[in-house]
Amino acid sequence: MLLVSREEELDSLLALRRVAAHLGELAVTTDRSAEPPPVAALVCDDELATVQLPARGVPVVHLFSGGRGPEETGVAEVTGMAGMAGMAGPALRWLHRPDWLPAAEPLGPGVRAAGTLAPVRTARDRNRTGALLLLSLWDVPDDEVRAFTDGPLRALVRAAADHAGHCDVVCDTGLAAVRSSLAADGTPEAVRLHRAADVDVDALHAGSEVFLASPTLAAVGLAQARHAPLCFLPPLGAAQRALAERVRRVVPVPVAEGHAGKPLPYVPPADTLWQAVDSPGDDLRGAQRIARSLRQLSLAPL
Repeated sequence: MLLVSREEELDSLLALRRVAAHLGELAVTTDRSAEPPPVAALVCDDELATVQLPARGVPVVHLFSGGRGPEETGVAEVTGMAGMAGMAGPALRWLHRPDWLPAAEPLGPGVRAAGTLAPVRTARDRNRTGALLLLSLWDVPDDEVRAFTDGPLRALVRAAADHAGHCDVVCDTGLAAVRSSLAADGTPEAVRLHRAADVDVDALHAGSEVFLASPTLAAVGLAQARHAPLCFLPPLGAAQRALAERVRRVVPVPVAEGHAGKPLPYVPPADTLWQAVDSPGDDLRGAQRIARSLRQLSLAPL
């Protein structure tokens, strides 16, 4: 089984990991040129791989990880071009969309909503300490990245470390800009910086007391599955602003402003925060559903 994601996009990376955790009995690879070709592939967001792999005879499950469907991400256009070139499109298409989340657009033809992609382990550590600041700079305009890393980021990291004792800062891309910003502020020993592709984000969250995150479905699903407090970082880029607005129509997630010397905002207790989405409609089994479709596809390719 081939696994493909965009490692520099938080949603894509974590969606792939959560589905892969349910493929334990299957041999998996990330080598796209592997021979013989894999029996099937899970492709998270990588439009080019979705076009190229069927041409090699590899059936594909394509997952839109960030809640935006084919029309918004450009996959509809890419797969349409593939069809004109005589290539097969993706066999199955899934969209990461919790049942409670207001839809940004109707599901496209042949696209299935998976529900929430929850981590395999939904328990939190009994003795939780520190803060996790989960930052996504994927697809954020350069001027917004500079304004955020040179300003609010420093105040937010310092406030999180002061409040919780220590802070793990995890980002998907833009690591150099984040490191430079924190170094310019005199990064305290209590702050540790990580690249998302190099650490187990879900495990870090299980051990953290405080959770600040960019508005991403990966972060929202993590907090929802564990009934954990959540505070949004200031939304960066159009996609984060749109998702934050959709989430906050249902869940009262506070947004940290990042002003120097200002404490972190009050976060409602978890039971209050998530009570509006506690329904049997969203059973947190999105990753299992996609893994099941991969197994079926590997046994009986379309």
